[in-house]
Amino acid sequence: MHWRRTMTGQALRFTKLSLTLLCVGALGACSKADRTADTAAARTDSAAGRVDSAATTTGAMANDSANRANASAGSWTNDHLFGYVHNADNGEIALGKLASTKATNSMVKAFGAQMVKDHQAMMKDAHALMSKVKASVDSTWDDAKDLANDGNEKLKELNGKEKGADWDKNYIESQVDMHQRVLDKLQDAVKNNTDTTVTAALSKATAKVQEHLTKAQSIKAGLK
Repeated sequence: MHWRRTMTGQALRFTKLSLTLLCVGALGACSKADRTADTAAARTDSAAGRVDSAATTTGAMANDSANRANASAGSWTNDHLFGYVHNADNGEIALGKLASTKATNSMVKAFGAQMVKDHQAMMKDAHALMSKVKASVDSTWDDAKDLANDGNEKLKELNGKEKGADWDKNYIESQVDMHQRVLDKLQDAVKNNTDTTVTAALSKATAKVQEHLTKAQSIKAGLK
């Protein structure tokens, strides 16, 4: 009897131990499953975050590209317009001053002097209008920067070139090209600018640029 009670007690203790181990194992499995689920959820959240971030970045890039496309397509703000006109006037004044002293042909020399006088007056009018419509000079966009860079390159080239018939021809040819380029841009601006005050002044400036272009073409035709 004593032997049977001992065996029964040992069996009970073994059974309890087995149940305890089973519970611990089950808890461990649950904990591992929870950690796996948490890790998977974290990865999903991280991936979603990356997708959101990519979507935000893509959206910002698309907006920036759209803004650039609008500017290229002819969407002129007043600030853009005044920046472009400012660079055009500056370039013509600098080149005109050089031509009025370095040109050997009397018509070319007189044309250079006229460019200085006319574009100084145009710049003065532009600044007065700019104050009236509360605009500013924005020379940072591509068309305005390209115009200024090309003008500076031509000025550098003509400064280093010897006086003579070739110099006069080079200057007048560049004036035909430059005035045609500016005329095209201003005509585009007239069509796309919605400020009637600016548009009226712009039409006047466009007519003056056309006058300069016609005169430069006439002088070019007479040079040999």
